[in-house]
Amino acid sequence: MRHDMTSLGVGTPATMAASHQQDLAALKAADLAPWIDHTLLKAQATQHEIDQLVREAREHRFASVCVNPYWIPSVVKGLDGTSVRACTVISFPLGASSLTAKRAEARAALDQGATELDLVMNIGALKSAHLGQVVDECRALVELCQGQQLIKLILETALLSPFEVQTACQLAVQGGVHFVKTSTGFGPGGATLAMIRLMRDTVGEHVGVKASGGIRDTASALAMVQAGATRLGTSASLGIIRGPIGESRT
Repeated sequence: MRHDMTSLGVGTPATMAASHQQDLAALKAADLAPWIDHTLLKAQATQHEIDQLVREAREHRFASVCVNPYWIPSVVKGLDGTSVRACTVISFPLGASSLTAKRAEARAALDQGATELDLVMNIGALKSAHLGQVVDECRALVELCQGQQLIKLILETALLSPFEVQTACQLAVQGGVHFVKTSTGFGPGGATLAMIRLMRDTVGEHVGVKASGGIRDTASALAMVQAGATRLGTSASLGIIRGPIGESRT
């Protein structure tokens, strides 16, 4: 069962969606900080870079810091006393781990203090019509969280047809996740406005949509929000919140 995001200290998609009704000119670059998962997922990330990421998140009050599982204890310690959430990835970036492995990885991250888990969907299972597997993985992690943490399902939309994206979104809703997310950032493509609109139309108002992959400037970020995104995953967070507005992604 999906728990209310307000009880988890996070604005619901319905409340955050009020900003979608504003003109782009009314939503300024600095307004985007609470929408952003300040992200560093490269394999060669160092302790110094992680510490800097945490300092930036504390200063600008981003929604979360998103890192690989190894860095979660350091991030949790660095964010202590703030409202910034500690996010990590599960079965990243391929999603092809067994359910047992995904559950174990998620349990370890939760034990170390992670408050958001971005789970990579089993793409092969979806394409093989093993739809129950996708739902079971979502439900397993949602149950682990016991209403205390958020689960986002990464679809890797660049590998899917529009119909498959719709199907994955429907399965995610059945599985009780809190967000659907476009991309790992390591696949063949990232977030597009068309995919954000499709995902939002499919999941409705009560599930979040995270745009991730290729969002590097203010205009792209604002356009994603206007299209229906309620969270943005990016490593270009500082540039986005400082502006200036460039060309939007289509």
